[in-house]
Amino acid sequence: MEEPKVKKIIVEARAGTGGDEAALFAGDLARMYQRYAGKRGWNFKILDASESGARGYKTLVAEIQGEGAYEAFRNESGVHRVQRVPETERQGRVHTSTASVAVLPIVEAKEVQIKDSDLEVTFSRAGGPGGQNVNKVETAVRILHKPTGIVVSMREERSQHANRDKAMEVLRSKLFEIQREQAVGSVDQIRKEQIGSAERAEKIRTYNFPEDRITDHRIGKKWHNIERILEGDFQPIADAFTKEAKRA
Repeated sequence: MEEPKVKKIIVEARAGTGGDEAALFAGDLARMYQRYAGKRGWNFKILDASESGARGYKTLVAEIQGEGAYEAFRNESGVHRVQRVPETERQGRVHTSTASVAVLPIVEAKEVQIKDSDLEVTFSRAGGPGGQNVNKVETAVRILHKPTGIVVSMREERSQHANRDKAMEVLRSKLFEIQREQAVGSVDQIRKEQIGSAERAEKIRTYNFPEDRITDHRIGKKWHNIERILEGDFQPIADAFTKEAKRA
């Protein structure tokens, strides 16, 4: 399948193994991408989020728009592993937790045809910030694609129509990615092929805080100064994959 020109992408960060620490790590990854997007002048918009504590996310779905965003982030899909002492750890022991990331290109409606009969659409009150309108009007949207079992939820926009449009955009991206990879089988199998089961052993990259080292296990590259990178200094990682692609 010929890949269309990508102008926007969807980035999903999900907590994996490790409880609250995994949710904090998912939040760290999401903020790293957001800060890097800001440095590049790209638009970063949170579409849906399930928070866990003050800084953590069980799930975060964001849209990034900008020239070159897909090229920079497309290699982030997979299981990321962190090794550090959690804030709640009183004995100073290092814990290992994971978060999974999926990066999907947003494609035009003509690229993926979806039948209305294949959709189950439900609406609910969005909740959270946004004033009385958010709490009284059913603006949140949940779309189930029955043939594949894919579920997309959207609640950040103020109108039901806008949330449905965004949800359909994400759904098309997911279906296009499945087609592009020519994956077969259940959605669980497809997702496992993309990002694994989020277990500690299935990792593409490890963030080792005690040794202040990030290791990408696919290309064998290492970087130091984790805190700086998580603050948005992501360019060295993006450049490493660009160089690797040119060698291939």
